[in-house]
Amino acid sequence: MPCPCEDVETRMFDAICLGILVADAVARPIDSWPERGRLVLVPDMQLHTGGCAGNTAVGLARMGFSVGIIGKVGADGFGDFYLRAMQREKVDTTGIIADPSCHTSATMVIVHSDGERSFIHYLGANAELRAEDANMGLVRKARLLHVAGALLTPALDGEPCAGILREAKAAGVTTAMDTAWDSTGRWMKAVAPCLPHVDYFVPSVEEARMMTGRKEPREVAQALLEAGAGTVALKMGTSGCYVRTREREIRLPAYRVATVDATGAGDAFAAGFLAGVLLGWDLERTAKLANAAGGLCTTAMGCTAGLRSLKETQELAERGEALPMD
Repeated sequence: MPCPCEDVETRMFDAICLGILVADAVARPIDSWPERGRLVLVPDMQLHTGGCAGNTAVGLARMGFSVGIIGKVGADGFGDFYLRAMQREKVDTTGIIADPSCHTSATMVIVHSDGERSFIHYLGANAELRAEDANMGLVRKARLLHVAGALLTPALDGEPCAGILREAKAAGVTTAMDTAWDSTGRWMKAVAPCLPHVDYFVPSVEEARMMTGRKEPREVAQALLEAGAGTVALKMGTSGCYVRTREREIRLPAYRVATVDATGAGDAFAAGFLAGVLLGWDLERTAKLANAAGGLCTTAMGCTAGLRSLKETQELAERGEALPMD
């Protein structure tokens, strides 16, 4: 489905990603926590950019799209690192606010030997991101607005975010939304106001189950469509994805890759899916690209090191070996 913007040629950006920005300290492999007061050594520890908005923006930029970010960091070392890293990726940082009154959000990512992850997260500046921080001038210059990391932006979630999405759609901008795990338990209460203004909703199946109270992917997606979303794409990890519109449904397998670290794979899936939307591809081809982008992300440590060009991602989507479906 092509991006329904009549004046796409005049837009400055293919996409704007609005949402959480996080500095990730990633260590691997760790299968047990050190005893209190003890030090343990790990073979690898790195500092990476993270956060759903940043990860998805980098994924789109690597695939050749013009991308900008709207979000908030602190006026601190992590914030400086984040801005420089995005600029190296050729992501426009005009919409990022460096706020001296707060600290940059950060996560300690513990990667287990099987690639699964555990997290210790500090909300930081993301908790202070508000609707008035969103540069709508940038949004109106984009073909697509993606809200990334909803449920981890408490001052933005719910009606404030719905207002941004509503204004974007009124300006002819296609809208998309992704979520994060909500440890506060708000779930649908925070998401529901936004869904009638979301063209493409791409949560994980676990998050979507919590929102809807349903279990089977088909029922979960149906509930989200009934709540107003235009298209629902459920990320299902090694089980692939399930995509549903009011007219059709698609279930596609994941691809076999050499997994190192699954951090950021869901955001990479979102980048691949949005790339297909921006390219005007049909739903199945779009979902295959999304699965390929998510799979490639897991082949390197951190949220973005495994992300590839559009050509390389397409190659996996077209010729990759599919994992068995459940």
